[in-house]
Amino acid sequence: MIGDPRTRYREDPVRMLRAVRFAVKLNGKIDPASQEPLQSMADLIENVPASRLFDEMLKLLTCGHAMDCLQRLRQDGLHQGMLPLLDVVLEQPGGEAFIELALDRTDHRVRAGKTVSPSFLFAALLWHQVELRWQQLLAQGETGIPALMQAADSVLDEQTEKLAIQKRFSADMREIWFMQPRFDRRLPKSIWRMIEQPRFRAAVDFLQLRAAAGAFDSVLAQWWMDLANADDSGKADMIEELNNLPREGNGGAPRPRRRRRAPRPSEGQQDAPFVE
Repeated sequence: MIGDPRTRYREDPVRMLRAVRFAVKLNGKIDPASQEPLQSMADLIENVPASRLFDEMLKLLTCGHAMDCLQRLRQDGLHQGMLPLLDVVLEQPGGEAFIELALDRTDHRVRAGKTVSPSFLFAALLWHQVELRWQQLLAQGETGIPALMQAADSVLDEQTEKLAIQKRFSADMREIWFMQPRFDRRLPKSIWRMIEQPRFRAAVDFLQLRAAAGAFDSVLAQWWMDLANADDSGKADMIEELNNLPREGNGGAPRPRRRRRAPRPSEGQQDAPFVE
């Protein structure tokens, strides 16, 4: 820091977050004089406007070393107030593994020079908590998608108090979340409607993340990825093939094969065969 670190941190508490990000990204060490006040002044983060906190959090998560940044933030006591549910998730079975996987893939994209969707990233960070609340609501007698919507709203409302997640991001996050239960069943008419959704590909990528974490059948997840990658003709062929699968193969009852009536033969003509 230029000058007295405590004075600089009081002027702008975000400088503490930047110090951690630079140290992790550059594989360096924070100067002892700048390091020493971090834990004792961590509560100043509470005074940072939500919009600035969101921007800084996004920079931390897209610097190419996201998990290292989060661990360093926790080590220095700077994580509280940024993602209030993050500590809860990391302490629950399956939560940490899912987040580590999501951030690892994000890091690989950043290092490869690829873009990262904030909507997808925050959807991954908060999914475990959304899923837990969804299951709790189901256990209380709520029905499927409405229960998921209620769970998503409650988690996002809590985060909005600390992070100003823009509405366009939260809308995309909801679309990604709400499509997940629909991947369990492969019903042709429903699939065509899903493909038309703007966030279909993002939702399929999210499904791959769940499968990699052991939370979804990997074979079924690959089918959806193949569908997303196929051209229009390939999609039609894949969906048509579902009609020939048994009930357990496509997640829904197979359609009965219909026989079309042959046209009545004219006088002197032979009977036309039935068309399968």
